Amino acid sequence: MKFTKNILAIAVLSSLSVSAFAADLNLYGKANLTVQSSDDGEGSYTEVKSNASRIGLKGTHALEDGLEVVYKAEFQVDLDGDSDDNITSRNQYIGLRGAFGEVLVGKNDTVLKKSQGKVDLFSDLNGDIKSLFEGENRLSDTITYKSPKFSGIQLGVTYIAEDSVDGESGVSLSAVYGDAKLKKSDIYASVAVDSEVDGYDVIRATVQGKVADITLGAILQTQENVEGTEEMDGVVLSAKYTVNKMTYKGQFQAANYKDGDDQTGITVGVDYKLAKSTKLFAFYTNFDLDTQEDNEYLAVGVEYNF
Repeated sequence: MKFTKNILAIAVLSSLSVSAFAADLNLYGKANLTVQSSDDGEGSYTEVKSNASRIGLKGTHALEDGLEVVYKAEFQVDLDGDSDDNITSRNQYIGLRGAFGEVLVGKNDTVLKKSQGKVDLFSDLNGDIKSLFEGENRLSDTITYKSPKFSGIQLGVTYIAEDSVDGESGVSLSAVYGDAKLKKSDIYASVAVDSEVDGYDVIRATVQGKVADITLGAILQTQENVEGTEEMDGVVLSAKYTVNKMTYKGQFQAANYKDGDDQTGITVGVDYKLAKSTKLFAFYTNFDLDTQEDNEYLAVGVEYNF
């Protein structure tokens, strides 16, 4: 059955890509593989790991009165071959865009998750901020609205219907200033709130900017589970510096729980750009966990985007 589903998904992608000649439809993807030594607390082992490799289709279609349809169908592909069901869904939605802003319906990242911009320098790798923080949610049964930008500020809201995850509805809110890629603005900043999303209430504040040739970022977060039995305050600090084809990166994360459990993570890495689409990279991650065994990862990898 899983094999049949995978073949069906590939067939859908193939058939839709043929229609790209007649519509604004883009086929895109990313292949990211690492060879790494991993220690999840019970001894180290060597593995080949696919890190959120994906393939997808996205596009728009112009309608009347300045409206356009927006759509995306993205699938994660586990290129390491470890999973029996190696094709799974990522963001998949349809919506409308116009002078009023944008409305998207389907499976999607919450606006709080999107609000961190590009501060997480090791997203999709072992050093991803989701290792210690809640709020990095991609959920089904969502409706997301993003307003037009007013003086560089954009408001957003994601409503999660009761049919998703744990059968409870939730709301995610955000206010964002600037450009996450720092190409259209010198600074990026956001404030976001989750209310009863995937079992947690979260408040997150994010800022990122450039000082000389160094890009600096910070996230402050407080979170509490809906039962009120788990409270945490946390911080992420990141920095990167690019010279010629090399980008040097570092990131620190701390999660301090009210019950006294302190967790910290540090990741350092380097990227070497072979082309606009391709890079080689290496990273080292260490998580210091008070009540669990420490986790440690050392990896080299390659990433190709199309």
